[in-house]
Amino acid sequence: MLRRLGWLITAFALLYLGYASLMIWLHPRFIYPFYPDTFSASGFKAFDVAVDGAEPLPVQVARGRKGAPTVVYFMGNVGSLKLFRAMLEHHRAAGRHVVAMPYRGGGGVPGEPSESTLKRDALAVFDALPKLGVSGPVIVQGYSLGTGLALQVASHRKLAGVILAAPYEKMCQLMTAASFLPACILPGVQRWDSAALAPAVSDPVLILHGNKDALIPMSHGQNLAQLLPDARFVKIDGAGHTNLFGTKPYLAKIDAFISQVSGQ
Repeated sequence: MLRRLGWLITAFALLYLGYASLMIWLHPRFIYPFYPDTFSASGFKAFDVAVDGAEPLPVQVARGRKGAPTVVYFMGNVGSLKLFRAMLEHHRAAGRHVVAMPYRGGGGVPGEPSESTLKRDALAVFDALPKLGVSGPVIVQGYSLGTGLALQVASHRKLAGVILAAPYEKMCQLMTAASFLPACILPGVQRWDSAALAPAVSDPVLILHGNKDALIPMSHGQNLAQLLPDARFVKIDGAGHTNLFGTKPYLAKIDAFISQVSGQ
């Protein structure tokens, strides 16, 4: 009886290790389900940004009023910039400069996405802003996956402000909940640890999170707000993960924050 139990425990352990190995190999496909759709919108034009050690990155740029603030936008992990057109056009309609970064492996941009690749690209895009013909106070805005990129830039560069919509403390915590694996300690897992970046962000931060978000629970946004030196948390009642844009007062809070930190 004990011998049979030992065999069962061994078999279960081997199956679990096999499952863990499979998920380590597959997890980038779950993080980066990008679409090939290219972006096109009135007033936007693609400009190549030079990136050390990589092919140039074609960012989308809309130039606004002279002296207006610049919004650098980092999208979520599903689809391509095309799915986030409404948010980009909202900023453009307000007269702001807008710079939107596509992700390698999606939106017609060749390459393989990874945490290190996207974070490197995000800093390169910020550093290229003067060459893109935009000016004024800079606000970085990230949604979902893009909040990690916004915090990457904010923790390494000086900004006027940061907007985080549906952020996570650590993406690997979400993987743990979904896979029943200790993702944050598994080798080879891309962790996306926003909590580790937060204390280095000195700029004002606006966090918006829907109280019906089933993908990234609102507690992630609330906990992240506690780690940031200068953060304001706003609960968006009735909003889930994908419908923040159309839920009041999402846009009003964003516009008010940009006006406050940019002085216009």
